[in-house]
Amino acid sequence: MEKDFENELIVRDFLARQRTTLANDRTLLSYIRTSLYFLVSGTALFEVKNLEHISELGYLSLGLSAALLFVGFFNYFKVRRKLRQGKYHKM
Repeated sequence: MEKDFENELIVRDFLARQRTTLANDRTLLSYIRTSLYFLVSGTALFEVKNLEHISELGYLSLGLSAALLFVGFFNYFKVRRKLRQGKYHKM
């Protein structure tokens, strides 16, 4: 099925599909980068001993880190599946 779809694409559509694939990869990497920023900030907030309520922000930051990582991978595989099925223009 996918091979037939590839044969029907003209060059412009093929290049648009490649751009969309690369944009999907970049989006996943940005989700991972943001998740790592929250992870680092959460661990840094745990090291602050002078303020007692800061550790709650550390837990929040670690939770956001895990959530962003999950959302990033979920979105990546959803878009990748649509690209492979040939439904990339109907997202």
